[in-house]
Amino acid sequence: MLHVTRSRFNVMKATAVAHPNVAFIKYWGRKNEILRLPTNGSISMNLDGLTTTTTVEFSPDYKEDSILIDEESKFDEAKRVIEHLDRIRKIAHIAFRAKVVSQNNFPSSTGLSSSASGFAALTVAGVKALGIELSEKELSILARQGSGSACRSILSGFVEWKDADTSEDSYAYTLFPSDYWDIVDIVAVVSTEKKEVPTSEGQKLAQTSPFFTVRSSHIKEKIQKAKKYIEEKRFEEFGELVEEEAIEMHAVMMTSHPSLLYLSQGTLEMMKLVTKWRKEGLPLYFTINTGQDIHLLCERKNVDSIVAKVKEVSQVKKIFVSHPGEGAKLIEKHLF
Repeated sequence: MLHVTRSRFNVMKATAVAHPNVAFIKYWGRKNEILRLPTNGSISMNLDGLTTTTTVEFSPDYKEDSILIDEESKFDEAKRVIEHLDRIRKIAHIAFRAKVVSQNNFPSSTGLSSSASGFAALTVAGVKALGIELSEKELSILARQGSGSACRSILSGFVEWKDADTSEDSYAYTLFPSDYWDIVDIVAVVSTEKKEVPTSEGQKLAQTSPFFTVRSSHIKEKIQKAKKYIEEKRFEEFGELVEEEAIEMHAVMMTSHPSLLYLSQGTLEMMKLVTKWRKEGLPLYFTINTGQDIHLLCERKNVDSIVAKVKEVSQVKKIFVSHPGEGAKLIEKHLF
């Protein structure tokens, strides 16, 4: 049961940090748009090198909600944030308006799951500011309603998001802690341009693809394989599975109506290079979220040599190196 502490009116400001996650087995398509219930479960890992920091303050003096993301105020993004603030206010039975300031250390809206870390941080900071006590499971359920993949960023390490038909049963939990397996995610940013079609809108097109049903029929088997490969630390089988899964998901996107073409020239170049480098003996696999920037998965011992190769690719604008990260957490230093 949700609980609001008696001291809630004395706790009106809080700041949280969260990491985006990279999905190994991805969710694409929703069975309930309002509750953001996925058509399938998923497996992911938090990325400690990418960070969203969010400060939330509620006050009876505020006349309206104020939302600033990366020093910008945009209507569509602000609308979703305010809708999530309303969910939190409803739990606390408080109508106070809020000021929200959020900063990413990585490009947002380019396919690096900024909405996952953003809504995870917003959820944790928002409930703390209003003195609400929620379990990790309840935080995951609440974050999911702001952005589906945000439910995974609430948790630490390697995470599973459960497929379910009810809101109470669709949440994420930690499969293995962040120090369980020493693999590394190298993000190659090939463009900082924002996507023309946001992920939240693209999700609505998933079931228009003729390949959607075929992909869906294999998801449960993929999830079981992914969990087994992670548990047994079988990198080669894991990498092959993850790479095939990314290609299948983008095949669904490209064959939806209208077609979603998130991949750019830089993405395709990196995909080809990963295949080339692997044939040359470098254990390396790629995955791609809903955007153009590409994730390269490797073991720690090969990070330096891979980063050196990626730096020589003209299409790559920036590189982020991440290890398995912790879940969303509160910090004391506010953004305002």
